[in-house]
Amino acid sequence: MALPNDNTREILAAQAHIWNHTFSYINSMSLKCAIQLGIPDIIHSHGRAMTLSDLVNALPINNNVKTLDYIFRLMRILIHGGFFNKIKVNDKEEGYLLTPASCLLLKDEPLSQVAFVQTELDQSFMDPWHSLIKWIRSDHDNSSTPFAISHGKPLFEYDETQPNINRQFNEIMASDSRLVISVLIKNCKGVFEGLKSLVDVGGGIGIVGKVLADAFREMNCIVFDLPHVIEGCEGSKNLCYVGGDMFKFIPSANAILLKWVLHDWSDEECIKILKKCKKAIPSKEKGGKVIIIDMVLMDRKIEKGDGKSYETQLFFDMLMMVHVSGKERNQQDWAKLFCSAGFSDYNIIPMLGLRSIIEVFP
Repeated sequence: MALPNDNTREILAAQAHIWNHTFSYINSMSLKCAIQLGIPDIIHSHGRAMTLSDLVNALPINNNVKTLDYIFRLMRILIHGGFFNKIKVNDKEEGYLLTPASCLLLKDEPLSQVAFVQTELDQSFMDPWHSLIKWIRSDHDNSSTPFAISHGKPLFEYDETQPNINRQFNEIMASDSRLVISVLIKNCKGVFEGLKSLVDVGGGIGIVGKVLADAFREMNCIVFDLPHVIEGCEGSKNLCYVGGDMFKFIPSANAILLKWVLHDWSDEECIKILKKCKKAIPSKEKGGKVIIIDMVLMDRKIEKGDGKSYETQLFFDMLMMVHVSGKERNQQDWAKLFCSAGFSDYNIIPMLGLRSIIEVFP
């Protein structure tokens, strides 16, 4: 078919746009390969810009001419993706350096994202995306998800039967908790000041609880999670662990902390959780509140100015739809949940990049 001259450029650009989206998985899989090869740690251990030949010699692979070409091409796309830099080492050679992104891929980095990348790109987490169309077409109930269709059980039940995935999930939450709590203590201390007690619902192994207990000696902290999650965890003078189900009860305290919890659940389930929280805290006048750390989807007007962050939020929203029964919410969505659960007011503090702190008052 002949194309009108004034339309050719637009159609070719549209084709490239489709191709880029179709092949975007190549970025993810290239990153996964680099992590599996240990490239970030090898370059870091080298202590200076590392040439291609030195890198290939250090990798746990057979070294030949073809391998040299393979690693060169792998590094080229990762440089384009912002994971490595390339500088001149001498007149003939260039060397690779880490970027802030690849520094977060070092195995001994406390804020390491390695477990996150490996888990989300694991076969068991990729398979549900192939069930998305079946799920959309089916007459499913609210508890059904593409993940459940793919694996025969919901994500959280599946994790309990997979020790390796459960371990990686704990690593993901621990790493994220270290980052979040460091920002909170540095920039948002006022959110916790004056509280006599706090329950960290879904607090895992207690990374956030431990830091809060150390930072606020006058506050009693309770880490509340499923019994198998907190098994073996030891408390301290003002920190203890309690096992239970947040849909059945939540221990009483001045404040309830829900870090990255509510986005896992549907609106109906969130309202149930929030109502349990409301029962567990005193009135606003007596200092009662719920502290939520979760995403607040950006307004479309902001999208043009911060398109990457908005896109990442949309990625997470689709992830919640495919893996669990949850969603990411905008300010109006959150307000509706709080009202439905019987809360009177809320305050959003956008201090955590893609996520925000939300104080909710009874």
